[in-house]
Amino acid sequence: MDWRQRIDGYCERVGWAFWAEPANAITNGAFVIAGVLLLIYARRRRRLDAPVTFLGGVICVIGVGSFLFHTIATAWAALLDTIPIMVFILGFFTISMQRYFGLSWGKATLAMVVFLAGMIGLAAGLRELIGPDAGGSESYFPALLALIIVGGLLRIRDHPAARSMLIAGGLCALSLVFRTLDQPICQAFPLGTHFLWHLLNASVLGTLMLGLIHHGHTENRPAIAR
Repeated sequence: MDWRQRIDGYCERVGWAFWAEPANAITNGAFVIAGVLLLIYARRRRRLDAPVTFLGGVICVIGVGSFLFHTIATAWAALLDTIPIMVFILGFFTISMQRYFGLSWGKATLAMVVFLAGMIGLAAGLRELIGPDAGGSESYFPALLALIIVGGLLRIRDHPAARSMLIAGGLCALSLVFRTLDQPICQAFPLGTHFLWHLLNASVLGTLMLGLIHHGHTENRPAIAR
């Protein structure tokens, strides 16, 4: 594979200049701002433990990686865009299994592996069913489904983190709508809608992190065997 291959995947791009996608590039600042503010907030509330620090840092990296992709627009930059997002999804899932459901780290990691396998299988099935029309959004649908399912389970348990999980699920659904619409409405709206995916997705991650900061600690864990 040619890692220097150019990628033109979004409505806003009309050339190969560094700032050919200004809205898509600049809105990645929302991730960096969210990550920094969350770390500061967690520290002030004395909740800045290793998992929160790790996830907050990953959110900042997501912003930097996506900025590089929407400016340089090469295959190697695309990896910098997608890998940090996957790291956050899998990391948050593992931590939420440990913090919200009281699993040991080993069992939480095993649950994450099962979740990853399900993500890959479901995304592949959706890609086969839908084809290229979704613009890659099918890859993120399993994460949305996980937010809804996990949020629902937390609601059944009357866990206080259920609210943030379900709100994040709603925001995620809306963000995927705008991600998917970017190409279909391109002729009518040349700016595209991908930048709204960035802003809403930063809100999704921020909402999840606020739930973790407030409710993801020992006193909030359910009393189940570890």
